Amino acid sequence: MSTAHGARARARIEVTAAIKEAARRQLAAEGAAKLSLRAVARELGMASSALYRYFPSRDELLTALIIDAYDSLGEAAETAHAEAAHTPPARRWTVVCESARTWALGHPHEYALIYGSPVPGYKAPDTTVPAASRLAFLAFDILRDAHRRSALALPPLSADLRPEAERMAADLAPDLPPEVVVAMVAAWAELFGLVGFELFGQFHRVVEDRERFFRHAVDRLARSVGLPASSS
Repeated sequence: MSTAHGARARARIEVTAAIKEAARRQLAAEGAAKLSLRAVARELGMASSALYRYFPSRDELLTALIIDAYDSLGEAAETAHAEAAHTPPARRWTVVCESARTWALGHPHEYALIYGSPVPGYKAPDTTVPAASRLAFLAFDILRDAHRRSALALPPLSADLRPEAERMAADLAPDLPPEVVVAMVAAWAELFGLVGFELFGQFHRVVEDRERFFRHAVDRLARSVGLPASSS
């Protein structure tokens, strides 16, 4: 690579990062629905036409921010899981769930972007799926490990839900029992409901010791997917 070409590549990386950082500030101030390429360009002192060379549309910028947010969350969970790699599956489940809460509390506007209200007129493309799946895949890996150790109790499953559970298992984790997969999907939705309620103020004057309450709820979710309660 020539020196000039390398310098241009570095400059593009730096400008792209600056655009995304300005966009995150706009998310914090105005919300995702009001994200504007013109406003971002104005903050950076760029012509709109110059910014369009990096992100041709608002939706492409939103997509980049969404992927970054999912990747940041996934990386936080994977790092926490790696640090607890030699602990039992139930403990790793707790660690991963707690890392998601910690990340959300530290990145509220990015959390709102990926788990809050949909942005009017925006449809996330398939390119967001790998980043969005990182955290869930990590949780499934914990369940697989417990299943291999014969440390995973099968949750109850009603006969009328079994066809849907089998379809979900075939799509998401064919190496796990359908009972576990359907319980995992429900637990995952509950996990982010807990995080969202705390982050968006729904626990105000209801739950005071939120960290202890979250740990209790995560232990209950662990049991719901067939894991024993975690021990710290």
